Order: sequence, then C-alpha cells, then structure tokens
Amino acid sequence: MRHSVFTATTIALAFAAQYSVAAITAEQAARLGADLTPIGAERAGNAAGTIPAWEGGITTPPAGYRPGMHHPDPFATDAPLFTITKANMAEHADRLTAGSRALLAAYDTFKIPVYPTRRSASFPQRVYDATKQVATTANLINDGNGVAGAIVGIPFPIPSSGQEIIWNHLLRYRGVAVKRSISQAAPQRNGAYSLVVFADEFLVNYSRPDISEADLGNTILSYKQEVLSPARLAGSILLVQETLDQVLEQRRAWVYNVGQRRVRRAPNVAYDNPGTAADGMRTTDQFDMFNGAIDRYHWNLVGKKEMFVPYNSYRLHGDQVKYRDILTPLHINQDLTRYELHRVWVVDAVLKEGTSHLYTRRTFYFDEDSWQILAVDQYDSRGELWRVSEGHCINYYDEPTFWTTLEVHVDLVAGRYLAVGLDNEATMYDFKLVRTPDDFTPAALRREGIR
Repeated sequence: MRHSVFTATTIALAFAAQYSVAAITAEQAARLGADLTPIGAERAGNAAGTIPAWEGGITTPPAGYRPGMHHPDPFATDAPLFTITKANMAEHADRLTAGSRALLAAYDTFKIPVYPTRRSASFPQRVYDATKQVATTANLINDGNGVAGAIVGIPFPIPSSGQEIIWNHLLRYRGVAVKRSISQAAPQRNGAYSLVVFADEFLVNYSRPDISEADLGNTILSYKQEVLSPARLAGSILLVQETLDQVLEQRRAWVYNVGQRRVRRAPNVAYDNPGTAADGMRTTDQFDMFNGAIDRYHWNLVGKKEMFVPYNSYRLHGDQVKYRDILTPLHINQDLTRYELHRVWVVDAVLKEGTSHLYTRRTFYFDEDSWQILAVDQYDSRGELWRVSEGHCINYYDEPTFWTTLEVHVDLVAGRYLAVGLDNEATMYDFKLVRTPDDFTPAALRREGIR
C-alpha cells in the first residue's frame, strides 16, 4: 500500500522552518506549573471534555505493586469507547496519523481500540524544577544541531521550532542509570519469527542529579548493548557515547567483536545504517523512535493537534502476556493495544538537499505531556509512505517517567514489521542501577568482553 504525500506547500513550509536561538522570557517561564504543566503541556483539558486536565500524572503505584514487578495496569477496568477499523476510519480520519490510516487500509485485521484518555505522565520534582530554571537559558547553537544553557530539565518547554521539539525528545527524562533485558523480533509474513535478546544499560549523563552543564563533557548519554542470543550473535557488545553539540563532536561508538576479541571504532552506527540484528527493518536512528544527529533534515513545526495515539500500554507490557501472543502476522496483536486521544506536537522533517537518508521525509508526533515520540510516518525517495512506527508507552512506577515498553516499526511494502523492546518474559527494568561514566569507556568495554 503506497501513499503519495508530497505537495509544493509542504516542501515550502519545511524549507522555510526557522531556527530559534533565543530562550523564553521569565514571564513566559512563569506559566510552567500554572496554566502549563511543569514541562510545558496545556494543563487544562479540551473544550469537548474528551481530554481531561493534567492533575500530576501517576504519583502512586497501584496497590500491591513492588519494585521489580511488571507494572500492573492502573486502568484495567477501562473499556474501549469505540474501535476504529477500515470500515469506519473515514469518520475519524482527521484524528488519525497518515500511518494509522495506511495500516487500516492495508490490513483487514488492523484495528485501533480507543480508550478514555488518561494523562498519566509524571516525572521527579527535580526535573520540573530544572525545566523552569533552564527554560530561560536554553538556546540552540550551531544552526540548531546543539543545545547550550540547559541541564537536567526539558530545554524548550514552550517551543517555537521543530528543532526545539526534537531536542526535547532527545533530552527528556528516562531515569539516570537503567538496566533492562529486552528482545526484538521481525516476523515473516506468515508469523514465523526468531528472537534476538539484548542486555542494555543506559547512563543518562544529562539527567544526573549531581551534574552541571560545565561537568557534562558534551556527553548527554552513554549506552551499552550486549547481544545474548541467538548463539551466532551472542557476545557482541555495542557502546555509544551520545554528544550534545553534534557539530563540535559527532557520536562516539565502539563494538566488541567476540570472534576477534577486540574493541573497534564503529563510525557507521548512525543515521540510516541498519539497526543491530534488525533484519534490515529499521535504521540506526529509529531506535528510541529517533536518536542521534538531526542535521540532515529541515524540522518544520506544523503545530499541535488532537490525535489517537498509543498510550498507557500496560496490557501490552504485562507479564501475563507471552511474546507469541503479541507477535502475530503482518502487525502485532491489536487486541492488546490501547490508544487514546491526546494533544501531540506534529513536526515534519524533510531531507536537506545535498544530504542522504533512506527516509526523505518523516512526520513525528510528540506527546505534549512527556515529549516522548508516540508515532512516526516515514517516506521513501518517491515521497510515498513506506514505514510506520508506533511507540507503545507506560508511566513507570519505581522511577516516575513516561517511556516506551514496545516500539513497532511496520514496513508497508514488505508486509512485515519489527518489534523492539519485548520484555513480558524478562526481568523488569532496573532504575536503581549504579553506574559512572567510567563504566562506559572503550577500556571498560574491553575488560567486559574479555570476561
């Protein structure tokens, strides 16, 4: 199913996107925690009453929850308000992403169950405090490819450009040091699949409570990923140090090769190079819905819209569900999904002349309550919709943060998809991990590989 979407107006708007370089005023920042939430969303609900006011998100776990458990669904008694299918999608078209419409049109089995809207996103108070502080100092540098004047908080809670919004996603709070065990699968059209199992560790340097901008060292995040299975890939380890000013210094990456027992630089871990063991079903910069340098695109801020997006996906996350229950042919089991009506920031990214990428255009949908990307439409060199990505998220309890529990990237041409982040049959995320930057160096990687 191919859908042409380029228009002269869209391209003109994208190329005319302005680069904001000035911080907001103290008067504007005073809105944070007042008519705006502490990280910049509209606190009030919508006029129709279908989006409620934000009242702090989830601050207390459901009864019986203990750290280390899979997160029980606090909205388990909710019933769908209605379900969108190919038959009735026209009634809801203005609140569906282009990707959702394409999936509904392509697959008779695809559906979108819409539940009551629950504004569950919450973050630590120190993130709220830091956001208010940096809101008046943060600014874009180097044509928007870097950020200065910010640490810990959301740098642009009242954004005026698409670049500011993508930086909010890149610098959003996801905990400080996190360990997780996840799997990914790329089922064939008949549903057959093999699991690739990873052990991931993150250190979000930007969010450390003891960090200052001067101490950041231009490294906002360190990430280590070890492949545990299948056997032919087991033992290889990827190490990434993500930089803040990406013009000053590009991402640093290394790979431990288990066969050679050597650590080598990996300059191709970026942009549209293939994702790890993903069977060609995603690019490197699709991980975490988008990561890495933003310099190859013009980032056009379209505006804010009310749309049906994946949200509060606790059922899809639960440990009562097996991977085989999720990984059905053509797309994941939509009976396990939950969509809600939320206000999202829409940003249209158009490839710059003189640069290259598999995706010539990408439309992003950012949650106003968390700055998490919830959906992405990706277009090929002919301007036709090619791949659709959805981020199924939950608000975690042991560390208040709104983050994906499963990323799904659907290839409309191949009739296949990639599911990244499967954790139903694994131990739960550990947000109490203790790590330092010294644990994410080539020397540390070399020692770990040799063990």
